[in-house]
Amino acid sequence: MNKEFKLPDVGEGLTEADIVSWHVKPGDTIEDGQVIVEIETAKAVVELPSPYAGTVTGLLVEEGQTVDVGTPIIAVDVGGTDGAAGQPTAEPAVAEPATAEAAAAQAAVQAATEPGATEPESAVPDAGADAPPPGRQAVLVGYGVKPGSTTRRARKKPPTRPGPYPSSPAMPQGGSGGREVPPSGGSPGGQGVWGTGAPHARKLPPGGTRAKPPVRRLARDLGVDLSALTGSGPEGSVTREDVQQAAGEATVRSGYPAAPSDERPAAATASQQETEERIPVRGVRKHTAAAMVASAFTAPHVTEFLQVDVTETMAAVRRARELPEFAEVKVSPLLFVAKALLVAVGRHPLVNSTWDEAAQEIVVKPYVNLGIAVAAERGLLVPNVKGAQALSLAALARALDELAATARSGKATPGDLTGGTITITNVGVFGVDAGTPILTPGEAAILAFGQVRDTPWVHQGELAVRKVTTLSLSFDHRIVDGQLGSAVLRDVGSMLEDPVRMLAWS
Repeated sequence: MNKEFKLPDVGEGLTEADIVSWHVKPGDTIEDGQVIVEIETAKAVVELPSPYAGTVTGLLVEEGQTVDVGTPIIAVDVGGTDGAAGQPTAEPAVAEPATAEAAAAQAAVQAATEPGATEPESAVPDAGADAPPPGRQAVLVGYGVKPGSTTRRARKKPPTRPGPYPSSPAMPQGGSGGREVPPSGGSPGGQGVWGTGAPHARKLPPGGTRAKPPVRRLARDLGVDLSALTGSGPEGSVTREDVQQAAGEATVRSGYPAAPSDERPAAATASQQETEERIPVRGVRKHTAAAMVASAFTAPHVTEFLQVDVTETMAAVRRARELPEFAEVKVSPLLFVAKALLVAVGRHPLVNSTWDEAAQEIVVKPYVNLGIAVAAERGLLVPNVKGAQALSLAALARALDELAATARSGKATPGDLTGGTITITNVGVFGVDAGTPILTPGEAAILAFGQVRDTPWVHQGELAVRKVTTLSLSFDHRIVDGQLGSAVLRDVGSMLEDPVRMLAWS
């Protein structure tokens, strides 16, 4: 019996995922619970186990493709309907079966992907099935363009004129630019229309050659005489192609290049397009882009800046590295910035809250899930340390180190990347002094930590070279007003100027 495994919702209400890589191929024998595919959601990369044991008969989705939750991705021959091997240990949490139209599309996908695969049960609906089965709702997913659903804009016809074109009163009937123009009925020597040597060409109106202004300009730039051309356009008008052809023939005859044109050659444009790189927006990058747009245009952002003398903090970092409690743990200035922010949150709890639009309430969180922005290969990730407010300095250092390593290796889970309450972004590691960070959706504040540099500074009334950094705090002005935001930023700066204050205020 052939069974199809549908893409399940792996958590957090996600609706789609990208197929990263298959771990099996048609003909492989798989066991119940064996990892068969690696998918990338908007949150993380997840390995999916098979709920069936049997033989793979077809991979219904290719690597790199984005599929919706509930879409069949693999077909497995379980060998029978009541054998132990054919029973999954747990029914995967997938969407209800699709409509008859969706089932037919699924069968078509399977047939196209694996021609020899067995057709799944009920894959092809009855001929008269136009509505979903009773008790099921139609799945609002498109399966292609319906026949006859496209429309084509009617092509505009060239305007027609009732009679001959009158000559301009300001221009003599005899010509254009001083050139004598024969009557429209013939030309000297009897060579057809205006001496062009084309006896069957359509007669052009008296007073000049018909051409649109852009074509006239192109002819002027290329040095082409419009009056010598036979138009191939509507009503005998001269087209751009006529001018370019005439310019090319003139170049061949004379051996000199034609006059330059401000029109970009089509070949150059095609060459540039060939060198362009197109990157599909999927997974984390797609989710991040949507989240940043939603945050930027939902929460009113305000950003404040503060320069801080962190000479004492840098000395504390060097001292902490020598302590046994921090053995085999990375100790950086970011650790002290994180601890200072946690203490400031304890002093000003409102900054650790979220805006509930539906209930029109501010929800203050009694816990701090501290997010740390990490530049990973898959894009910008913001994993968070759960319950960071309860950790000691050494435990916080280990948690930050492990979380960053997990995110960079691509093994961060959806749980690691969700539920944050306040965030720190360390732009200093990129050699940047400051920025205006965008809030993580659902959070009220984000702190940017700039690079630490040697700077002339007035210290104890004298000019000295000190270690100075810039802190940038962005906050949701619906929740955090200027006074509160300034107080939080000033507290963090004071603790970094004198780390002993962390002990006094914590």
